[in-house]
Amino acid sequence: MIMKKFNLVFTVLITLAVFTGCNKNDTKKEQAKTNETSLKDQYKEAFIYSYALLFNYKTLYQQAIDKSYPGYIGGFNKYRHYSKSFTPDDKDIVTPNNDTPYSWAWLDLRTEPIVVSVPELPKDRYYVMQWFDLYTHNFAYIGSRTNDNKAGNYMFVGPNWKGEKPEGITEVIKSESYFIGTLTRTELKNEKDIENVKKIQAQYLIQPYSKFSKSGKTPEPAKAVNWIPWNEKEALSPEFIKYTNFILQFTEPHPSEKELLEGFKKLGIEAGKPFDFNKLSKEQQVALKEGVDEGLKELNERTASNKDSKGLFGTREFLKNDYMKRSIGVNIGIYGNSIEEAYYTSPQKDDKGNPLNGKQKYIMRFEKNQIPKVKYFWSLTMYTLPTRLLVENPINRYSIGDRTEGLKFGKDGSLEIYIQHEKPSEDKVSNWLPAPDGPFFIVGRYYGPDSSMIDGTWKEPAVKVIE
Repeated sequence: MIMKKFNLVFTVLITLAVFTGCNKNDTKKEQAKTNETSLKDQYKEAFIYSYALLFNYKTLYQQAIDKSYPGYIGGFNKYRHYSKSFTPDDKDIVTPNNDTPYSWAWLDLRTEPIVVSVPELPKDRYYVMQWFDLYTHNFAYIGSRTNDNKAGNYMFVGPNWKGEKPEGITEVIKSESYFIGTLTRTELKNEKDIENVKKIQAQYLIQPYSKFSKSGKTPEPAKAVNWIPWNEKEALSPEFIKYTNFILQFTEPHPSEKELLEGFKKLGIEAGKPFDFNKLSKEQQVALKEGVDEGLKELNERTASNKDSKGLFGTREFLKNDYMKRSIGVNIGIYGNSIEEAYYTSPQKDDKGNPLNGKQKYIMRFEKNQIPKVKYFWSLTMYTLPTRLLVENPINRYSIGDRTEGLKFGKDGSLEIYIQHEKPSEDKVSNWLPAPDGPFFIVGRYYGPDSSMIDGTWKEPAVKVIE
């Protein structure tokens, strides 16, 4: 009996030991699996965080560094003006604005402050200088909405600048980064107005503070930068870390990102730090590749389902460090205005939920009480996919809106826009927005949006299939 009890206890103990051992082994495997998943998610988060910085750098590099690029603007601290409407031949930037000719500039704030001067303009002339940092935050605005078309001198300074506003300066504007850019837009009322736009653009002045103040004291130039050539395939791969580390050295860490950036260091992401994919462990390499792939997949899916610009463009405080939203904004159309400046929509599907395609005919009907209420003007612009460029067509019309000559309204005050590849009947050509013979999407731009657009009570009409 004693022997039987001993055997029974012994069997139970052995079983428990085996079971416990299995549990420990299983736990270790699960823990390893969890760590691997966690690492992948960390890399995914880092990629989404970096996405806006990457494509902002693309524009900076091509416009200010790469002299072989068609859109090269001549370096830093100077404007390049475009005094015409965009056409399908313009490929410098995706989703180009066909309402207001662009003026581009990049400022280098490392050596000394840079002063931007604007002239006094007529009240009926809309313009806006949108200023963005290396994160693509719209951190400053100069223009019709903010200064009522008055003349002024605005001094831009880097994140570590300290001092009082100098004499003759309207406002001192501090950036989070040492390189900043502007997409300046000047309203073009019609083709006959081009010479007026050129005269206005010529009055947008950029100069170092030492020249503006006529002090005669020119600071020692900042150290030359060893720029990384832009390679999009690399930037959308694990090599994105190389670009991110390079870009971050020209910023000052924001207090709200202190913990996040500390965590990124464990992934090899740190300002100015070299990156070598081959020095990562096998587990890190796999996690990094999967993190980038998943991040890009989710970003593209979220972009495809997005309908308007609400919450996508603005200051850091407005975006609340929502890096996915920031990335979606860049993916839809980098350098979109903050919503108080302009409200954007992005119709990509019809009323049946199918992607827009020029093989089908569509109509957008604005009822009388649905006609956009804007302070300045509005338009709908057509873009072909996947290039996101303007669409070649027989009447050279790339957008349509309240300034389109000959636009016809219904007797009831409604407005119908016909969207199709084939030319419609003559009575509808005035309201025709030509589409490509294939996939496309539309961007609605509403400048000086009414409060109903900002709060979401106004709804843009659906793109309806014509049966």
